[in-house]
Amino acid sequence: MKEQTGGKKLTKAAQEYIEKHSREKFSLDQIAGALYINGSYLARTFKQSTGMTLLHYHHLVRCGEARDLLLHTDKSVSEIGSITGFATSSHFSHIFRKIMGCTPSEYRRLWLTNTGEKKPERKA
Repeated sequence: MKEQTGGKKLTKAAQEYIEKHSREKFSLDQIAGALYINGSYLARTFKQSTGMTLLHYHHLVRCGEARDLLLHTDKSVSEIGSITGFATSSHFSHIFRKIMGCTPSEYRRLWLTNTGEKKPERKA
């Protein structure tokens, strides 16, 4: 029971670290070091607690930020990919499609069509 509580705290701490540093590139060792824990133990505990890997969670967080930018700005898909920390626009599109089920452009277009909202004006 005590280990479950510790695992939940560790998982929460890892999630907070990822959310705070979501736009940065980091490694398992960096997260583990920041949490003063062994990397293998962190990866195993996180997977047991959430059912997903740390990398998948990192992608979920980045795609959530990208969704907001797609819906509330007129920035290009490649700009949004770069802003959210993806190395290339093709990698961003690939990960976004894997998680959301459609490309970033399709997501924006579907949302605008379904809500009837206009695309945001470009801000200088």
